[in-house]
Amino acid sequence: MENAKPEEPVQEINAPGSPQQESAVAGPAGTGPTAPAQAAHQVEGASSQIEVPPKLIDQVIGQERAVEVIRKAATQRRHVMMIGSPGTGKSMLAKAMAELLPKEELQDIMVYPNSDDPNNPIIRTVAAGRGKQIVAAHKIEAKKKVQFRNTLLLILIIGIIGYAFITMQWLMGIIAAAFVFMALRYTMPREEAMVPKLLVANDVKSNAPFIDGTGSHAGALLGDVRHDPFQSGGLETPAHDRVEAGAIHRSNCGVLFIDEINTLDPHSQQNLLTALQEGEFPITGQSERSSGAMVRTEPVPCRFVMVAAGNLDAIQGMHPALRSRIRGYGYEVYMAESMEDTPENQQKYIRFIAQEVKNDGKIPHFDKSAIDEIIREARRRSNRKGHLTLKLRDMGGLIRVAGDIARQEGATLTTAAHVITAKKTARSIEDQVSDEVTRHLREYEMTVVEGTRVGRVNGLAVTGSDAGSVLPIMAEVTPAIGKEGGEVIATGLLKEIAQESIKNVSAILKKFTGKDVKNIDIHIQFIGTYMGIEGDSASISVATAVISAIEGIPVRQDLAMTGSLSVRGDVLPVGGVTYKIEAAAKAGIKTVLIPRMNINDVLIEEQYKSKITIIPVDTIDEVLKHALVPENMDGFLSKLKKMAVRSTSAFAEAPVINTTTA
Repeated sequence: MENAKPEEPVQEINAPGSPQQESAVAGPAGTGPTAPAQAAHQVEGASSQIEVPPKLIDQVIGQERAVEVIRKAATQRRHVMMIGSPGTGKSMLAKAMAELLPKEELQDIMVYPNSDDPNNPIIRTVAAGRGKQIVAAHKIEAKKKVQFRNTLLLILIIGIIGYAFITMQWLMGIIAAAFVFMALRYTMPREEAMVPKLLVANDVKSNAPFIDGTGSHAGALLGDVRHDPFQSGGLETPAHDRVEAGAIHRSNCGVLFIDEINTLDPHSQQNLLTALQEGEFPITGQSERSSGAMVRTEPVPCRFVMVAAGNLDAIQGMHPALRSRIRGYGYEVYMAESMEDTPENQQKYIRFIAQEVKNDGKIPHFDKSAIDEIIREARRRSNRKGHLTLKLRDMGGLIRVAGDIARQEGATLTTAAHVITAKKTARSIEDQVSDEVTRHLREYEMTVVEGTRVGRVNGLAVTGSDAGSVLPIMAEVTPAIGKEGGEVIATGLLKEIAQESIKNVSAILKKFTGKDVKNIDIHIQFIGTYMGIEGDSASISVATAVISAIEGIPVRQDLAMTGSLSVRGDVLPVGGVTYKIEAAAKAGIKTVLIPRMNINDVLIEEQYKSKITIIPVDTIDEVLKHALVPENMDGFLSKLKKMAVRSTSAFAEAPVINTTTA
């Protein structure tokens, strides 16, 4: 094996008292000050003492680069695209940008009837706040004209009826009055039809508009013209009165925020690009079957700053020209998912708690013990040693649930006990499903946690972002059937990376067994993988199961493992080790093997510490040493040593290739 080391005693992270676990786990769960000390600091350390900044841009934590970009973009009116995981603050930054934009440029947009071409309404812009005054003045003028017209009509009808009364021709008088009324009613111009419509209104005292266009259909995004079922006979609605502004128009002089930008259809993205380039976009009916399709306004101003957002896959789904426009006239930012666990950043997290309490307005503030527990949970969810998670939407949900529990109990402050209860209550769907699947597998004895089995290994997987599960893996070896030699056949909805990791296992098999795998077919089955398998964290589990099947050596079933495997047999770090270890503990497994490089990432809950033993490993031979139970242990260990020596000597005797060129 490469980098072979002399045998060392197993480093076990047992429950309480282990120095590794003590350093990885911080917080009030048994490690904080005594109860009297906590009580003395409850008020002193409460989140109520934290001052919340008035501006949104100053409330953002952990996204220093994104904040800097937003400040620059607001000053220069540049477009921004933010890519990152949900809940990292993209929409908050977009709203903060609207606060930073200058307010003196705001305008009202009005649409007027066009007497020359009713289907081409006229667009005019006025200063913010003036639009309402103009429309009100037109309505008053129209009302006066209507009243004057009705007065004349009434006088005329009274005159006709009076003449009929004098001449004693009642019937003819009524008929004449009705005829005159109908004729004048439908021939005289409708003053109210000439009143302009306020298309976009802005308050002169407000910030620049912020419009969230996420998931908008074409009409809501680009504007539309309502259908008119009565298109003649004096009952029709004027074309200009049916015009509706889209998100791009309502965000004029402000910010248009579109999350999951790739979900917009290509036609909408193309029109959005046109609006960005031209700074104006006419409104027309979006449905060809609607009477609004005949209406097309003059170009409507839409000089907005666009903030596009999405996950990494959003880049592939974007219109290339639209992304090029943003890159050429703006910035691209990747959102951080975690920040270093420093005293300064912990203070930022405390401020985040205070902000959530203030924004909610219904939950009590957090005392020091509750704050410590929230920060401890932030460490757990970061999945990185020495970091705090920045997926703050999920953390905000935990804060609100803990506050709800405290309020329900009538507590004046939220404590660590409320937060711990909230973690049990506010579990993700994936975590609940994982527990249900684990119980289901145990009932049907598909998850084995005691004894030994040949070709069967308990792997570990992560479901969603905060739930682990036990992943039984089985292997069997049969004589090769195909003419081209042996095959590795894996089943269980394996995705691309998982399939590639299976191929790498064959190199380890040749080195350990010394057998030609061309003469055998290797069958690998992942049990209960209804959602599919992605990633390579099951590599050491697959290798162990296959070697067990080839050699006929049983595998311990009270042991589970996770880790990626290089082609040279090194165990590489993986994600989600904390949730995987907790899933193993829930299933009744006693020992877990993890990559040594993940050792500082382990931050399991207090209740699982006494149930599980964690062993860090560096190489596949260490994994086999702990997992396999051969009849001849001395011979097996000797074989492992020979494998390591073979690997090292082969590397030392390899010819040196001179790659230097003249």
